[in-house]
Order: sequence, then C-alpha cells, then structure tokens
Amino acid sequence: MALHTDLPIYKAAYDLLDVVTEITRSMPRDFKVSLGGKIRDEIVEITVLICRGNVYRDKSQPLLDLVERLQVVELLLRLCVDKRLIARPQYAKAVSITTSIGKQANGWRKKSASSPVA
Repeated sequence: MALHTDLPIYKAAYDLLDVVTEITRSMPRDFKVSLGGKIRDEIVEITVLICRGNVYRDKSQPLLDLVERLQVVELLLRLCVDKRLIARPQYAKAVSITTSIGKQANGWRKKSASSPVA
C-alpha cells in the first residue's frame, strides 16, 4: 500500500488547497472567513478522507464522503464566482482540479468495489 501523500489524488487535493488559499486572499474580508474558511475546511477534510480511503479495507464509504464534500466545494466556489468574490479564471482553475479529484475518486471506488477483499 502506497503512502497517501504519494497518491495522485492526494497531490491534486493539495493543489486544490493551494489554489483556494490563494483565491481567498483576494476575497472581501467579510467573506474570507465565512465562505473562504468553509471551502478550505472542506478541502482539508477531503485530504483526510483520501487518507482513510487508502488505509480502510472497505473504501466505499470514505470515497463516497469524499465525492460529497467535493460537491460542496464546487457549490461554494460557484457561489463565489456568481457573487463576484473570485474571478472566473480562478474558478475555472479550481473546478478543473475538483473534476480531476472526482474522476480519480470514482475510479478508485469502482476499482476497489471490483477487487476481492483479502
């Protein structure tokens, strides 16, 4: 079993955290803590779920939770762009990473579901 920090999905989640940290720097102060903080907290939880998915024998629940939290991040990012708190190019960069994470998580979930449990 690989270390969770070596997994491509973990690296993508870290990149997303980095992008969102930069995005929230330019947000108005009153939204930095509320929306920006919530988005960062969700991404940190996503990285924890990646770790759990790597070590748990039954990976289905952590990976389903990961996809759910990813949808929350995408929703909050969309709200930020709709309210003009972040620029569209910043949004596009973040969403391309969330899409990558979602594809990897779903592929991982399908692969683990088809693998026999030892």
